[in-house]
Amino acid sequence: MNALEKRSVAALASVYAMRMLGLFMVLPVFVLLADDLEHATPALIGIAIGGYGLSQALLQVPFGMLSDRFGRKRLIYIGLVLFAAGSVLAGISDSIYGVIAGRILQGSGAIASVLMALLSDLTREEERTKAMALVGVSIGLSFSISLVMGPLLGDLFGLSGIFYFTATLAVIALILVQRVVPQPLRKAANPDALPARAMLRQVLTDGRLLRLDFGIFALHLVLTALFLVIPSLLTDRVGLASSSHWWLYLTVMVTSFFAMVPFIIIGEKKRRMKTVLCGAILLLLAAMAGLAGLPLDLTSIWFVLFVFFMAFNLLEASLPSLISKESPAASKGTAMGVYSTSQFMGAFVGGAGGGLLLESAGLNGVVGLMAVILLVWFGVAVTMPRPSHTASFVVQLRQATGMSVAEVDQRLRSLPGVEDVVILEDTDTAYLKVDRQQFQQASLADFPFVRPATSA
Repeated sequence: MNALEKRSVAALASVYAMRMLGLFMVLPVFVLLADDLEHATPALIGIAIGGYGLSQALLQVPFGMLSDRFGRKRLIYIGLVLFAAGSVLAGISDSIYGVIAGRILQGSGAIASVLMALLSDLTREEERTKAMALVGVSIGLSFSISLVMGPLLGDLFGLSGIFYFTATLAVIALILVQRVVPQPLRKAANPDALPARAMLRQVLTDGRLLRLDFGIFALHLVLTALFLVIPSLLTDRVGLASSSHWWLYLTVMVTSFFAMVPFIIIGEKKRRMKTVLCGAILLLLAAMAGLAGLPLDLTSIWFVLFVFFMAFNLLEASLPSLISKESPAASKGTAMGVYSTSQFMGAFVGGAGGGLLLESAGLNGVVGLMAVILLVWFGVAVTMPRPSHTASFVVQLRQATGMSVAEVDQRLRSLPGVEDVVILEDTDTAYLKVDRQQFQQASLADFPFVRPATSA
């Protein structure tokens, strides 16, 4: 990457991470601290925890499309202001209803797709995959940090303090976007960056993608529901003070991260991703069985959380990669838009549904919900076709070569390892899905209609 790209990626990854940190910090403490709010019930607490997911799910794709018309940075400013306003509203509220409204307002700043599009505008094709991977790493780190910072800030400043800190993060993010992120000279004509209405039907009717969309829905439903019960178990049954929860989460997250790395390598290098995926779902089910059946002392809860987060981290890292590989050529942005919508909707259903069950059926009701969802997901995953191991490849085309688009398409498809081709005539660009073990970039040199190609 050149200096401009490094600056852009670092700033946008920081903005994304700060935003997710603010959303997630309440997870490990909300159940414990929300009892002081007026009208709080388990059901309403659940809605408050997952409320951001509803507005995120509904507005993710519209924000991305509006940024095409009104500009990326303008929509990011609007989203961050909404996020800050929601944080302040939640912070000043003494009632659970005010916090619910604040969380929904937080989520209405649904700028994830806009940030990715701006990242696409500011990076070259050959650096884009690396840039998006760095953003993904920043999101994973922010989630881990949130589980440590949430209990620490909650103990020092209470629930309102967490929300005010979140608003402060939004202001810092605004300054970063305004001062550090360059203004793109043009919006990149890159269908892999943003959801596209024309490609939506194709993505929504692709059975392989729908299975993965259900997977991320189920994963975040279970994650959100889990934090309706774990904090209370730690304080009420184990006797671990809320101010000490941070070290439990820290040790769990660090050890589970290193434990899942070998399985990622096996899945990718040995091409056993379906086996790894199904195994991780079974680990989540084992964690649910542990919650329901083990004696709930500190050691057993630590072990249950270790198993859960080893599987969770593995799936959270693998599912976006699988979506990218399974999405049709030039439809990655649309596929990721639907995927993100499914993720946030899962968080909302996990919070709202888990809260209702916690109120009516207690711990066993919430664990039962998670187990049923995971069993359905396992059935969906075990019956899916073996995932492909493809990558995106961008080919720049020459004009006036005397060949029709259909002829160019046919010639590109004839190459070993090419599984799909989409040609955009207005940008003289072809998007390929290729199996890198079979595809040889050097073979493109034989085609007079190809400029030097770059990897996406």
